[in-house]
Amino acid sequence: MRKKVASGAIVALKEALTHLYWYKLDLRSFITSCLRDSRILSTLDWGDYKRNIVGNLIDRMDKSQDRFQPDLLNLMSEVSCVKDFSHLERLEDGEIKAARAKDAVFALREWVTVHEASLLEQERLEERRQKAHEKMMSKSAVQTKLDELRNEYFKLLASDKPQKRGFHLERIIRELFELFDLDPKASFRITGEQIDGAFTQEGTDFLFEAKWQQELVGASGLDSLAGKLRRKLENTLGLFLSINGFSEDGVKAHTSGRRLIILMDGSDLMAVLEGRIDLFQLLSRKRRHASRTGNIYLKIHEILTGCK
Repeated sequence: MRKKVASGAIVALKEALTHLYWYKLDLRSFITSCLRDSRILSTLDWGDYKRNIVGNLIDRMDKSQDRFQPDLLNLMSEVSCVKDFSHLERLEDGEIKAARAKDAVFALREWVTVHEASLLEQERLEERRQKAHEKMMSKSAVQTKLDELRNEYFKLLASDKPQKRGFHLERIIRELFELFDLDPKASFRITGEQIDGAFTQEGTDFLFEAKWQQELVGASGLDSLAGKLRRKLENTLGLFLSINGFSEDGVKAHTSGRRLIILMDGSDLMAVLEGRIDLFQLLSRKRRHASRTGNIYLKIHEILTGCK
């Protein structure tokens, strides 16, 4: 979960939205165009005063930023880009109405500038981490260990015995977590084709599940991990590894609402074992992308080519 939108930016967004359109129908149309899922708008009382409508909407999005932050950020960006206020100028006392809207949008634009600067710094940190990764991978001890684990994984690809395959995959995963300082917990265990465990990344606790089955993991396959997460503290997330990937319905079912799980498949694992990306960086990119866009299943080719 990325850092929450600042309270000052929330106040500025409310003010700008309140003044941007005089008629509530125009306001609703604009907001609808900015949201990926506009169903929240149907829960508002559109017979209320415009300031109350805007306040209730933004407060709800602010309180549930784990779900609404991408829409909240897009709304901030779209409002701050408005430069034409002629729709207000044509009204009675139009100059006054337009001036208020311009001032409010300008104030919001300053908050957006600060946010974009923060994103740029985040990208610079990512670039530095990539360079650190390349330096780390050049050290023979890390590369030697990755070569060993990759060779073991290749042998597993030919195995058709779930229990034996699960046992060896559990050891590969645990040693990968240790190699990249992800503090795997001693609770890792195997049941049939499923591996359960836990690890920590940058102070965030993760529950981990892995499955190696012929079919794609669907919504029901992800439900058990989601259920465990709902019984944990709010800062606990989940990582689900399915060697053969996930069904579209499974991804969609766990993309709506509070996004608790990020997804990893065999292509991600192979990229780590081949040294094309380190596991720490892979998880960081997936977490940040899920928080920013709502997509919990960012593919490795999108990460490595920058096509997101």
